[in-house]
Amino acid sequence: MKYKTLGNSDLKVSDICLGTMTWGTQNTEAEGHAQMDYALEHGVNFFDAAEMYPANPISAETQGRTEEIIGAWFKASGNRDKVILATKVSGEGIDWIQDGAPISPQKINTSVEGSLKRLRTETIDLYQLHWPNRGSYHFRQSWKFDPTGQNREETLAEIHAILEALKALVDAGKIRQIGLSNESCWGTSQFLQIAEANNLPRVVSIQNEYSLMYRTYDLDLAELSHNENVGLLPFSPLACGLLTGKYHGGEKPPGSRMTISADLNGRANEISLAAADAYVAIAEKHGLDPSQMAIAFCNQRPFVTSSIIGATSLDQLAINIGASDITLNEEVLADIQQAYRHYPMPF
Repeated sequence: MKYKTLGNSDLKVSDICLGTMTWGTQNTEAEGHAQMDYALEHGVNFFDAAEMYPANPISAETQGRTEEIIGAWFKASGNRDKVILATKVSGEGIDWIQDGAPISPQKINTSVEGSLKRLRTETIDLYQLHWPNRGSYHFRQSWKFDPTGQNREETLAEIHAILEALKALVDAGKIRQIGLSNESCWGTSQFLQIAEANNLPRVVSIQNEYSLMYRTYDLDLAELSHNENVGLLPFSPLACGLLTGKYHGGEKPPGSRMTISADLNGRANEISLAAADAYVAIAEKHGLDPSQMAIAFCNQRPFVTSSIIGATSLDQLAINIGASDITLNEEVLADIQQAYRHYPMPF
């Protein structure tokens, strides 16, 4: 297992991060505990959750269950001090979480207390804003994204107030570091500038979607990551399973994500399925496991700190964690680049 420093913090995290959003719907508590046991035994020291989890689907009935499963494991195993723990406050729109309110100091304070209780811990190592109040282009919203309705001064004042609230929580020892998720280059830059000007907590990471098939981060955000030392934590590095090859030829394995979401939340279409086949063929050509090739690609990007994996079985988990031991050579990377030029934005 390889380890990298999380932004400008003193936290050393494994380059594989254990995602948890299936625990409580697709996975039982016992399965979640088994995944944490296995991950920790194999060098993974970084777990990522959110107050809204589990997903697939999200619901009022299950909200918070993932954090409860993690908290129960901490209590039973005594391994809290071996894990760098990340979670998130939900943005606007989930009616059963504080009436769907946007992120604010009040919402953050309430959400942190709820997460700490469910997680059975006194401190969250990385606290992330799940998505910006002003909206974003992520999750297939780029096709209709229009920022012209944003009010700049209101946004800057909101960011300042949020950072003040986060500072109070850092000072109280309830959180250690802060991060963003589903953010843009401009939004991240404003968090950084306001923090520097006012001696407030500095963003150390951005959790955005990134994979062989979704590479918007390669441009402006990659430049920001390089110059500002803010690491990417890619989610969906396997494009919701497309890059494993399991959906080839129209297959839908029982219990897979596609049996829950037919289009994988807008990722599955004629072009993306062809692109996935092209990447799987590259892996087969070079004697690589397709999942490991996809995750290793993310981890070799200079702006990536840790790739967030999700698995519904221990067999999948073992394969994904094994990607940390893979280094893609120039021949593989050249074939990947050729496929990327052919399928630059398949979804």
